[in-house]
Amino acid sequence: MLDQHFDEQRAAGLKVRREVLGPAHVDRATAGTTAFTRDFQDLITRYAWGEIWTRDGLARRDRSLITLTALIALGHHEELAMHVRAARTNGLSAGEIKEVILQTAIYCGVPAANTAFRIAQRVLEELP
Repeated sequence: MLDQHFDEQRAAGLKVRREVLGPAHVDRATAGTTAFTRDFQDLITRYAWGEIWTRDGLARRDRSLITLTALIALGHHEELAMHVRAARTNGLSAGEIKEVILQTAIYCGVPAANTAFRIAQRVLEELP
């Protein structure tokens, strides 16, 4: 029974992960999975994407707003670039992403926002 639940979480998580991050990103991540990282990839697919991102309590665009803020606050710059792309996929405009970064300047610090602006600008210029 638990295996069936995990299989359902994994399938739901993979679907949402592909929709939010894009098939190319997910394909690269899964292709790079090794015996050492397999459990971690399974965990984030089931838990982050299959349990949290599939919940009805918040829209995906709201989850993107929260995720951008958390990544900026914690200095997770590589993840920030990926989630700027995801935020655009989830309906946030470049202007709304700018407003998130301005908000973080006050509550997370100017250096964090400065780096976030640099990363977001690069990503937004790369997108069609």
